[in-house]
Parts: sequence; structure tokens; C-alpha cells
Amino acid sequence: MDKHLRILIIEDSEDDLAILLRELAKNSYEIYHERVETSDSMQSALANREWDLVLCDYSLPRFDAPHALEVLKASGIDIPFIILSGTIGEETAITALKAGAHDFLIKGNYARLGPAIERELRDAKIRREHQRAEAALREKERLVSEAQHLGQIGSWSYDILADVLQYSDEMYRLLDTPAQDYQHNTKGFLDLIYSIDHPAVTKWLEDMKTGKQPRELEFRILRQNGELRYMLCRGAILFKSDGLPDRFVGTMQDITERKQAEIQIHQQLDRLIALRKIDQAITSTFDLRTTLNTVISQALGQLQVDAADILLLSYGRQTLEYAAGQGFRTPAIKTSQIRVGEGHAGRAAKERRLIQIQDLREQPMVRSMPDEGFVCYFGVPLIVKGIVKGVLEIFHRVPLQPYPEWLDFLETLGGQAAIAIDNATLFQNLEKSNFELAMAYDATIEGWSRALDLRDRETEGHTKRVTEMTLSLARAMKIEGEPLLHIKRGSLLHDIGKMGIPDKILLKEGPLTQSEWAIMRQHPQLAIDLLNPIAYLHQALEIPYSHHEKWDGTGYPRGLKGEQIPLPARIFALADVWDALTSDRPYRKAWSEEKTLEHIRANSGTYFDPQMVDLFVKYISGTAGK
Repeated sequence: MDKHLRILIIEDSEDDLAILLRELAKNSYEIYHERVETSDSMQSALANREWDLVLCDYSLPRFDAPHALEVLKASGIDIPFIILSGTIGEETAITALKAGAHDFLIKGNYARLGPAIERELRDAKIRREHQRAEAALREKERLVSEAQHLGQIGSWSYDILADVLQYSDEMYRLLDTPAQDYQHNTKGFLDLIYSIDHPAVTKWLEDMKTGKQPRELEFRILRQNGELRYMLCRGAILFKSDGLPDRFVGTMQDITERKQAEIQIHQQLDRLIALRKIDQAITSTFDLRTTLNTVISQALGQLQVDAADILLLSYGRQTLEYAAGQGFRTPAIKTSQIRVGEGHAGRAAKERRLIQIQDLREQPMVRSMPDEGFVCYFGVPLIVKGIVKGVLEIFHRVPLQPYPEWLDFLETLGGQAAIAIDNATLFQNLEKSNFELAMAYDATIEGWSRALDLRDRETEGHTKRVTEMTLSLARAMKIEGEPLLHIKRGSLLHDIGKMGIPDKILLKEGPLTQSEWAIMRQHPQLAIDLLNPIAYLHQALEIPYSHHEKWDGTGYPRGLKGEQIPLPARIFALADVWDALTSDRPYRKAWSEEKTLEHIRANSGTYFDPQMVDLFVKYISGTAGK
């Protein structure tokens, strides 16, 4: 167990509660919970303890979810609220979501429980970050107000022609320099300015010499103790009687606290945006490489580092292997394979904690990374549901002293990467299971079709041949993808309804009587009765149900006419007749292809769709699709 969760559960059934707690335990949560059943008990629970989550049965004998939402809103507490119900309808669910619920789940179907909780806890964290950001913004505004009234302000003047600066005592304290050691000219002034800000300050001073009234200017100074401080200068130029600039008179104010607050709020907002982009990548695609590259690009941008990669854990080999990376000078990183427990990344995975190396020259990497010149290293284990999925590695080419918020964001990125890997893995496993299930279904269908051929004493391979011909005709009509798959299944099962026809009728060698034909013609309806309960085959029913319909409406079972007959059935009818007539049967010899083709042409517009007949003739002559 690696995740602690405090859940307030609104539920009246002890059995449902036990099932719910068992499902939560499967998702690697260590749960503290309290169960309540009334409005008063919910209010008391909210007042007496902090909660991470509320799970609420939609309807209780003395309480329900809408009223529970009202209690939660009245408390002013912002925590995820998830509704559980065995009977909730779509309209009711939408109303509940509009009222403030964050999600709803069907009781007994808890496959989404873990992912829903993870998502809502993440969203709640982001909401709290927004609230902290807003509080920081208010604090920044307070600091600005205080700085304007109480901040350190010094006065100074600049004799433009003589290049002489004069300072008040407060100015010397702001600049952290003794008056006797200071060179009172522009060179001395610029020596105090942080090098990156030199160009802006130099231009500001040069503009004064041209008589251009200066705008207010922000810049940084380096004090003797190495501290970097932000300053704001305001003032105006005084002119001589001849109109030439004489001197600048102004003030300088220390605005460091204000600037730091501004930087912090922008940084927080940027990081929230970065996390949202990663969330969007996780929810919009199951392409793991795309999502991991999004995580890495946000790490480089927000943490201001040189390079990053993600290594995924191969459980069979117990090695960490390269999956994605950015910022590297050479491709050597792409061959990374590190055993768990070895090297910095291997330690991060084994010890399940952040590994931080300040100087790689003293503790080098276990793998060779020539020409990279990295100095700092951070390795974050990617853990979800208590399982290590890999390691996020961060590299920098100059010394780096991370502050607590920086490290917190790094570990948050690791958590996002772990969720992305878990989502992609679940999807891949689901895809594999669906593929295997589809293969099993199709193998079963093909087995049924062979059994039907044997029972009906059809020419061996009849169903296989008509299926292949039908598919070829469909492809010539540019039908592809899933619709083509449904046509294949329908063709294989075209006579599945004959399973319900008695042997004495199905296997009769002589002509059928009128009453026997009535029974034989029931096999399309029997096919529907047999296959309709199988949702997987719903879109394949058009051929078994309608392949005996005729273009002029004289077919069965429904007497459909013209384009009322589904297109797959119109295509199949031609292939079925062709194979039946060109094959030997116990009661007649096979027709020639010429005679069969003439029969089909003769029945164009009566039995068969004329357009399909034209396509079929081209197909037989080898020109269809060319």
C-alpha cells in the first residue's frame, strides 16, 4: 500500500460498503473511511475531519445524492464527489453532474473506480493549486502596496554633462556600497548592475543625454554579499535655459519582494498549464510515445534543464530501457539498458525514491554518455498503484541548486508520466484481449460454417468460396475496413438458420412439397432468432436474413424490393447463385460458366440488382476494379 485515502462514504448497505472497500483495496489504496446515512451525520463528519473524497449512493431511505451535494457546498469544502448507483439513468446523472457531482459509477461495475478516483484527485489538486495561485496573487498585490508606502526608496541625481552621480544616504544602503568606495559616474553605476541588464540600463542613460524623458526602468543589482535585488527607477530630466539636458533627478526603490511574488505566480500558472497539457495528452491519445514526449518537453521548459529521458521497466528482464528523450547531443542514450538496482536510475527504481546527484564528475553514470557534459542528475521513479513503471531522468550541464517547489514539480511530473504509462498499458492489454477475442469468435464462426456445409451436404468448400467471392465483389465497390468484416461474417453464417430445419426436409433428395417449402423458407427468420442475442454479430445479420430477397419483391422472408434489400445481401445473392449453379449437386450436374452467366443476366432486374449484375459480369471477365 503506497496511497493513503480518507473517504467519507454515504451508504446504507453494509454489503455494498464491503464490496466497495474491497475494490478500493485492489487499487492499492490504504483506506480510512467513515460511513454516514443522514444529513446531520454528514455535516458532523465534514466538520470533524479532513477528507480526500466523498462516495455517495444516489438514493438512501433518509438521504440522497442531491441533498448530500447541498451539504457539501454549504460547508465550503472543495473535495471530489462521486455518485454510485445501480439504477441511475442518463438524464438523472447529467442533472447530478450539473449540480456539482464530479462523476458517477454503476454499482457492481467498478472497472472505472480506480481511474476515476485518480483523475478526480488530480483535478482537485489542480483546483487547490489555482486557489494557492490566487492567494499568492493577492499576497503579491499586498506586497506591492506595502512597498509603495513602506519600501526602501532612495533619491539620486545625474549630472548629464559632467557624468557625475549624487546619492542620498538611503541610496547607498539600497546599493549596499560605502560612499567612499563608490565611483560616482555611469561606469561605477553600471558596475553594480547585473550583467544581463547592462544593455537596457546603458540605453536608458544614453537616452537621457539626448534629452529624451526616460521611462521608469526595472533592473537588478548584485550586492556585495552576492544577493540579487530588483530595483525600480523613476524620475525626470531638468533642462537648462538653452534647452539642453542638464540633469536627471529621480528615485530608486527596492521591489524585490514584489518581483519575486510576480515570478512565483507566473511560474505556478505556467506549471498548472503544463500539467493540464500533460493531462490532455493522457486523455486524448493512447500513443505512449506521444504522451511521454509531452511530459519531457514540459519538464525541460518548466524546470529549465538541458535534457530529460524516460526509461521503462521491462519486468521480464528487470531492466530499464529507453522510451523517449530530448535535449541530448548524441544518440547514445537510446541504447540505454540498466538493471534494476544498478546506477542512479536503477537505484531510483529499486529504492522507489528520488535520486539526486549534484556532481556527476564525482559519481559518474554507469552507462557511457560521451560528449554530453552533464553535471547534475535527478532520477524519479514512476510509480502507479504501487508498481514501478520506469524512471524519469533529468540532466543539466551546469551546477543546479533546486528549491523545494522545483523538486515538488519534478515529482508531480513523475506521477503524471506513471499515469500515462499505466493508461497506455491498460489500453494495449485491452486491445490485445479484444483482438484475441475477435480471433476466437471468427474461428468459431468458421467452424459453424463448415459444420453447416457438412450437414446440408453442400459441395465441399461452398461457404468458403461464396465468402471469398462476396468479399472480392465488395472490395471492387470500395467497401473496406469494419463493414467488410461484417460482410465476411454474414457470408460465413448465411445458412445458419438451416440448423432449425428438420433433416427429413433439409436432406430430402426429391422435390419439396408446398408445406415443406414453407418450412424451408423459415431459415432466414431462424437465423435472426439464433444470432440476434449475440451483440457481436448484429451488424453481420443482413446477409443471413435477406440473401433470399429478390429485386422485384418476390423473395422471402419479408418480400423486400429494390434498394430495400441491404447491399451486402444483394452482393452475396449473386455469389451464392454462381457457386450453386457451377457446382455438382446430387440432383444435377454443374452448369457451365457461360450458361450460369446467361441465367444471371436474364434475371437482372427481377431476381438481382441490375447494377450488381453489371459489376458481377465485369468481375467474372476479370475487369472489375480495374
